[in-house]
Amino acid sequence: MLIDSHSHLYMGSWFKNLDVVLERAKEHGIGKIICPGIDIDSSWQSLMIAKNHPNVYAAAGIHPHDASNAPADYINQLRDILTQPKIVALGEIGLDYYRNISDAATQRKVFRKQLQLAKEMDLPVIIHNRNADADIIHLFQQVSPFRGVAHCFTSDLTTAKIFLDMGFYISFAGNLTYRNSDLPAVAEAIPLDRLLIETDAPFLSPMPYRSKENEPSRLKYIADKLAECQGVSYDIIEMTTQNNAEKLFNLPKS
Repeated sequence: MLIDSHSHLYMGSWFKNLDVVLERAKEHGIGKIICPGIDIDSSWQSLMIAKNHPNVYAAAGIHPHDASNAPADYINQLRDILTQPKIVALGEIGLDYYRNISDAATQRKVFRKQLQLAKEMDLPVIIHNRNADADIIHLFQQVSPFRGVAHCFTSDLTTAKIFLDMGFYISFAGNLTYRNSDLPAVAEAIPLDRLLIETDAPFLSPMPYRSKENEPSRLKYIADKLAECQGVSYDIIEMTTQNNAEKLFNLPKS
């Protein structure tokens, strides 16, 4: 069984046909899906989807793009969501210095407060990191100890090793499959017991569907590429990433 560790099920144009999309995922071997929020509203949406679908679990958080628009009481609002059944992580949170939709200082402030909340509530974190390696690592070190996943990993192997040393998992998405990507060399070096896979749907559709809207059923293409990078069978990737996701997110064993 594959576990899609990061899929924004409330975002796709197929949302109104979500039952069909989830059934198609099941037919392609996807047993469980983690649906992370990016703001207060989408975090509640993620939770409602999880409550309505047995194989979906939710996370709640303020994405760096949305940091400037976070309500004044966002920590208390997040705390209310995070106490609900089927919430398994705090996320998607982090820093994004590539788009800088929210200013960097606000991003850091909101990220730090959410890290502290995750520590208070003993929840893993789902980290968004784009062009912000140094600041993310610095904030981790200030708030540590910690656990979580570097979602849709796009940094270099040096950064990956720092994340691993801090106890984090590394998750790869559809860009692992892209031609001329540097990520396969990074994926090859990650220990099997620290790997996760994700679609990041509706974004980053893997080859051969690049540039098309993504959905959870395409996770198998990422698993297949990761097996190639690691030099192991597809079955090993399927079993290992399932075990890793169940361990990190405290999911029921299948």
